[in-house]
Amino acid sequence: MDTKRYIASSLVVFASVATGGTGLQALTIEDYITPGHNAPLSIKEMRPLADGMTYSAISEDSRSIDIFEYKSGKKTGTLFSLDGIKGDLKIDSFDGYAVSDNGRKILLWNDVNKIYRHSFTAQYYVYDTMRSTLKRVSANGAQRGAVMSHDGRMVAYVRDNNIYISNLDYDTDKPITSDGAVNKIINGVSDWSYEEEFGVVNTIRWNGDDTSVAYMRFDESEVPTYSFDNYKSFCDSDPLSDPYPAQYTYKYPLAGYPNVSVSVHVYNIDNRTTKKMDLPIGPEYVPSMEYDGNGSQLMVMLLNRDQNHLRLFRVNPGSTVATQILEEKSSAWLSPSAYQMVKYGNKTFVIGSERTGYCHLYEYDYNGSLIKTLTKGEWNVTQYYGKSAKTGCHFVQSTIRGAVNRNVLRVDPKGVIVTLNDIDGFENASFSADKDYYVRTYSNITTPNQYSIRTSKGTLVKDIETNSAYASKYSSAPRKELLKVKNSDGVEMNAYIIKPVDFDPSKKYPLLMTQYNGPDSQEVANRWKMEGVYYLASKGYIVAAVDGRGTGYRSREWAHSVYRHLGEYETQDQIAAAKYFASLPYIDEKRVGCFGWSYGGYMTLMELSAVNTPFKTGVAMAPVTDWRYYDSIYTERYMSTPQQNENGYTKSSALTHTPNMNSRLLIMSGTSDDNVHFYNTLKYSSKLNYEGKVFDMMALTGFEHSLGMCNARVMLFKKIEDFLNFHLMK
Repeated sequence: MDTKRYIASSLVVFASVATGGTGLQALTIEDYITPGHNAPLSIKEMRPLADGMTYSAISEDSRSIDIFEYKSGKKTGTLFSLDGIKGDLKIDSFDGYAVSDNGRKILLWNDVNKIYRHSFTAQYYVYDTMRSTLKRVSANGAQRGAVMSHDGRMVAYVRDNNIYISNLDYDTDKPITSDGAVNKIINGVSDWSYEEEFGVVNTIRWNGDDTSVAYMRFDESEVPTYSFDNYKSFCDSDPLSDPYPAQYTYKYPLAGYPNVSVSVHVYNIDNRTTKKMDLPIGPEYVPSMEYDGNGSQLMVMLLNRDQNHLRLFRVNPGSTVATQILEEKSSAWLSPSAYQMVKYGNKTFVIGSERTGYCHLYEYDYNGSLIKTLTKGEWNVTQYYGKSAKTGCHFVQSTIRGAVNRNVLRVDPKGVIVTLNDIDGFENASFSADKDYYVRTYSNITTPNQYSIRTSKGTLVKDIETNSAYASKYSSAPRKELLKVKNSDGVEMNAYIIKPVDFDPSKKYPLLMTQYNGPDSQEVANRWKMEGVYYLASKGYIVAAVDGRGTGYRSREWAHSVYRHLGEYETQDQIAAAKYFASLPYIDEKRVGCFGWSYGGYMTLMELSAVNTPFKTGVAMAPVTDWRYYDSIYTERYMSTPQQNENGYTKSSALTHTPNMNSRLLIMSGTSDDNVHFYNTLKYSSKLNYEGKVFDMMALTGFEHSLGMCNARVMLFKKIEDFLNFHLMK
């Protein structure tokens, strides 16, 4: 099938069906909002296998791991099946898997229990593909962060904050650390702050020949403890079992308070000794630790607390000597999305940097000498997929067609760039081990996710899923339009607008501005996303959004403009956009509201309290209300510490601006939010009460930040609809 022709034809179908107005499927609030209802069909994760010609994927019934051929997309075998397990030990299900480098062992896990956003405990097993037998990694309790050795003969994991090594050949299960203690010492896996803000979940790394294990040790003894009552909701299986609610207690470093202290260690399997690496860490962060491409030297990044000075060290695990080979500084913050975009090869490594004002890739040798600038231009590299050993070509995802788009590029050894699919929209790739093939995911604002197998030249091999039935279902939904809107300085901002399906330009509609607008974020993108604001548009609201100053995927100058004074320029830009939209002939300038979640909730509070606000009402979900109440890594990246920037924190606090709050507010938060604590909402509501302000508030009992449980998101938007209808539909 010619993909470009298919996309073009699908756009025509959407346009004609959406404006037809008859014979369309009636969509419910659940269709717009409920996870599992509103998402397009996805494909099972397709993992490249070592031969470069095949990939693995979990079967539709989730009972096996099948093998498929890239060049045909056809199933060629089965790697593992629950029904094929031999021996006494069997399992009925599995939630995930990892294949050893030699393909002979498969690490499986089930009985998953969530800890934070990404971390979990589980029961782990190792399957022998030659014998079809299963072994339990440990029978001594739930495990966390299990990692197989390259040959699959050993598994390192964490239990009770200590690292254990399970030797499957000898059926031994022994600790290699002993000082782990809850809310004090964590070995091998990270604390809350590193997981949430650096994406560091597991730090256990086997060296190339499986003779040693490197890991990071987190000492959170000095980090203040945060506690809140963890009330049960009626989502729980036993909601009435807590007459005395349990307290949830964990270490959470607020801005300006002590952080977790990190050190890097290597355990030698043969002589059972542990060495601490000689790194000048002090109070610095360690956002990345990996072995080089040969698995012999450790590559460790150190980042100062202000997060504007990065150093990369090559560490000899035997001598513990660390040699600095790379350094980067910024006048504002260094984005983790750039410097964590790194791949270590046998002789060289590739790393992202924003040194030119845009994120690009640079290739270095292990002495720290720059070999080649791989990409350049006034656009950003957003992902690095790796290098083909056969052709020497590098593959990246980029904003080469504008910040709202993503395209996959091939960069040849001479630096010539080819856009594999030269079309607007959002494209991602998962490459085979040899980079000869990739699985392409594509969507745009009117086309739900499409999945296909392609060659490294972009040629279509096979369509896997086109989501045609899903597209038909949502053909009656409102449509998003992309446009540009100028801020008060005359600079264009990326924006979108969603109009009701039965839009009549002769009528006057209420306007709802939605936003996130956090530093380096993006809300306006040319990709498919069905969510609650579409439901509100279907109910007669015009919904609009802009990515103002501070947001990502444009120049660093654009992002860094908000440094050390969050909320100022972002508020100005949101107000400028709202006034522009309110000036349109089909919008009632007296019926303008705003809505945001998390950072977007903070923005709602700042906008409603602005002196020149055009907003009659607003909804703030799970907002930060003062940056002194949020975690250190995120907040200090953009604000420095309160001790360094007291005036900036005061001006950026939503609590400071409450005297100007004369719009009608609905503020909501989950009582068990471990990210943006309910305390933020309580402090803000207390200030409004103190000042005699009338407002609305909703507490979501027992729910965390994302409201992923039960029907919480549906009830959230029912409340938002009810509130907006009362204040904006009159």
